[in-house]
Amino acid sequence: MTSLSKSQLSTTPFEALFQAPLDAIQAGLGHYLSNAVLHPSTIPSILGPETFWEAMRYSVLDSGKRIRPLLLVEVCRACGGEESLVLPTACALEMIHTQSLIHDDLPCMDNDDLRRGKPTLHKAYNESTAVLVGDALIAYAFGIIARETPVKAPVTQEIILDVIQNFASVSSTQGLVNGQFVDIYYENKPFDLPVVNYIHRYKTGALFQFAAFAGARLAGAAPQTVETFRTFGIDLGLAFQIVDDLLDIESTADTLGKTAGKDQAQNKATYPELLGLAASRDQANHLFDSCHQLLVSIHSQSLPGGVDRLEAMIEYLRTRIH
Repeated sequence: MTSLSKSQLSTTPFEALFQAPLDAIQAGLGHYLSNAVLHPSTIPSILGPETFWEAMRYSVLDSGKRIRPLLLVEVCRACGGEESLVLPTACALEMIHTQSLIHDDLPCMDNDDLRRGKPTLHKAYNESTAVLVGDALIAYAFGIIARETPVKAPVTQEIILDVIQNFASVSSTQGLVNGQFVDIYYENKPFDLPVVNYIHRYKTGALFQFAAFAGARLAGAAPQTVETFRTFGIDLGLAFQIVDDLLDIESTADTLGKTAGKDQAQNKATYPELLGLAASRDQANHLFDSCHQLLVSIHSQSLPGGVDRLEAMIEYLRTRIH
């Protein structure tokens, strides 16, 4: 990949700057969700054209910003690691994120009709298919990390096991599922700042935390660097969520690719609802600034790949419109 100066990094459009890793992530997802990999050749003739596997591809392959897997790849790059060593984990992370959206959109949860600019999975197919696709993606994601991650220096079987254990935590009770449960529990209930921080620390921050942790861990970074990146991921995830809350109010469905105004309509516990728009934006900027400061701290450890691309990602997330 051609090296860009800091000024070029700050002015190059997001899609152009990160096109190569985004293409690699998309290719990996396409491979793992291909007919040849997903099912025996005899199954389609039994089920007909709209198969369960087509429903899996419908949600995962078409659109999506891929921020979480991209963060994982870029942290690995900053730590001097090889992209090929982390792509399976990056793809698995995107599958878990997509699973969370599929289930979050169900009528029993947030009951949404639009996601990534097209009908949600339960609208395009049906509710039972949406539940089962989400279930399948969870188990399948773990298998990808375990089966596809190369055991090649600096990656050892011990490191892969550590990544899988962390993946289990952030995908369940110590992360995503916990946050989603509390998010739904506090609909139409009084809430305060600790509640909002708790919801988004788990519902959103956990997967960002894992992305930064896994990228550094699989690159063979020193323990202190891994832990600093873990903190970086938490702050970046919280900042990302505050911007998401603001966009839900200030943007449109056409721009977002999902229903705008849902948080207010469902009386969700959000930063803007509690703090107002201006204070929420200030809080997001504070967290983005904290991420920059953490990168300065990490860079002082002489990271082989540098942090300029991560700096550019922070600024994109700060100013994104969808």
